[in-house]
Amino acid sequence: MSVPLTFPAVYVEEAAQGVRSIAGVATSITAFVGRALRGPADGDPESPVRIFSFSQYEVVFGGLWDDSPMSFAVHHYFQNGGGEALIVRVHNGAVAGTATIGGATFTASDPGAWGSGLRVRIDAVDPAHLAGEAPNTVFTLRVKDLGTGRSESHANVSMIAGRPRFVGDVLRQSSALLRGPTASLALLPPMSQAGSAADPFTDQATTLQFTGADDGAAVSGAQVAGPGLAASKQGLFALEKADLFNLLCIPPFAPGSDVDKTTWDAAVAYAVKRRAIVLIDPPYHTNRWTTAASVTAPGAITEVAARNSNAALYFPRITAANSLQQGRPEAFAPCGAVAGIIARTDSTRGVWKSPAGTDAILSGVQGLDLRLSDQENGAINPLGVNCLRNFAVTGPTVWGARTLDGADSLSSEWKYLAVRRLGLFLEESLDRGTRWVVFEPNGEPLWAQIRLSVSAFLHTWFRAGAFQGSAPKDAYFVRCDAATTTQSEIDNGVVNVIVGFAPLKPAEFVLIKVQQRTDSAPP
Repeated sequence: MSVPLTFPAVYVEEAAQGVRSIAGVATSITAFVGRALRGPADGDPESPVRIFSFSQYEVVFGGLWDDSPMSFAVHHYFQNGGGEALIVRVHNGAVAGTATIGGATFTASDPGAWGSGLRVRIDAVDPAHLAGEAPNTVFTLRVKDLGTGRSESHANVSMIAGRPRFVGDVLRQSSALLRGPTASLALLPPMSQAGSAADPFTDQATTLQFTGADDGAAVSGAQVAGPGLAASKQGLFALEKADLFNLLCIPPFAPGSDVDKTTWDAAVAYAVKRRAIVLIDPPYHTNRWTTAASVTAPGAITEVAARNSNAALYFPRITAANSLQQGRPEAFAPCGAVAGIIARTDSTRGVWKSPAGTDAILSGVQGLDLRLSDQENGAINPLGVNCLRNFAVTGPTVWGARTLDGADSLSSEWKYLAVRRLGLFLEESLDRGTRWVVFEPNGEPLWAQIRLSVSAFLHTWFRAGAFQGSAPKDAYFVRCDAATTTQSEIDNGVVNVIVGFAPLKPAEFVLIKVQQRTDSAPP
C-alpha cells in the first residue's frame, strides 16, 4: 500500500521483487525397513527413527545382529557415504519383558529379548519436603540394562496418578529403557536391599528382574506390506509419519530368505506416491539368481518385481566381513552399500550424476559372490539390471545406472536412474516451493510470479551443471499463462504450470576411434 502523500518530502517505500525463493529438497535420505534387536517398533509414535551414524543405530536399535540383514545393510550404508537414514523396525510376535512392583506392572520400553537384561531397584525417600505429596507415596526408581551397561535414575517419582511426578508419566517422557503403569500403584514398591557397593545391580537378589521378553519369529512380507498395515501406518507404511525420504531399502527378511514379489510391488507403488526410489536386491534363495544366465532367462526379472521407473535392481550380492563371526566373509544384499554410494555421489557431484563408474567404488566390501565377465555384463545391462563388477584396480564397483524400466526394448524416457532422480527432485522441490500459490488470485500477476520463481529455481541448477545446453533457453522452460490455463480452469480454481528440462544423460558407451597416421600424412 502506498504511503499517503500529505506534505512535500521524499517518500521511501519497499517494493517486493516478485520472486519467492524455492529451496531444493534433500535427495538421499534412505529409509530401511526390517528386523532389529531393539528400538521403537513400527506401531510406536516414535517410528520411524531418524539417525545420522551407525553408532547411533547401535544405541537405539542394538547394532549388528545375525538374524537382522537390515542391521548389516545400515552398516554398509554409512560405511559407503550415507548421511541420514530413517529406520522402521518390524517384528513378528516380539514380546517386551515385564516385572511387577508394588502391584503395578512395569514393561521394557520396546519388545525383544533384550528386556530380560533389565534390572530395577527401588530406593524410598522422605516425601516431607515434596509439596503436595502424601507420606509414603514417593520413591526413587533406578533401572539398568545389563546388556549395554546403560542405567537411569528417576528420583522422587509418585505412585499416585495425576501428580506432576507420577511414575508412569515420568518414564514415558524421559526413560529409554522402561515404561510404567497408567493408573495409581496400589502399594508403595518395597525398597531394595543395599546390594554391592561397587554395582548394586549385579546382585540379583536385591534387584527386580524382568521376564517374558522374546524376539519373536522371523519377519515376513505380512509384517512389512501386509493387509491393513497402510491404514494403521505400520510396516512399510510407518513412513507415512516421515516428512521425506528418497531411497527405500527392504533387506531380506532373514538370513536365507528373499523379499517376495508382492512386497516389492507394494513398496514400489508406495515409492511412486512418495517420489522415492526402491533399491531392489537380487533374489538368491527363492529364484536362485546365482548365475548370469539365471538373470537373462525369460521372465526372470518380472518374477522379482514389476518394471517401474521408481525402482533399480542391482546384481550380484556383495561379500563383506561379518564381525559377529570373527570377520568371516559372508554374502549380503547390496541395497545398503548402493544407497551409500548414491548418497556419496549426491554430496560430491550432484543428484544428476549417475551413481556408478570409477567414482562408485564400494567401501568395506571384500568382493562379490559372482564375478561377471564383460560379455555377461553386456547381456544383463540391456535388460535394465545394474551390474556390480570387481575390477583388478578399483575392486568392487557399481557398474550400472538404469532404472528397472530401463530395458532397451522399453524405450522409457526414465531409462537412466540419474535422470529419474533429478526429475523426482525437481517435482518434490517445486511441489513444496509453490504451495504459497494456493488461494492466490488466479490471473496474470500470479502467473508472472510463478514463472519468475520457478525460472529462478531452475536457473540455479542450470548453473550447477544439472542440465544440458549452453544457455538457459536450451536447458529449461517454464510456461504459465493463458495458453496453459483456460478460462474454464480459472473458473474452477486451477492454474497449470508446465516445466521442461533437458537432463544430462550418462555416457554409458564411450567409443574411441583410433586411426593410424603415416609419415606422409599431413599433420
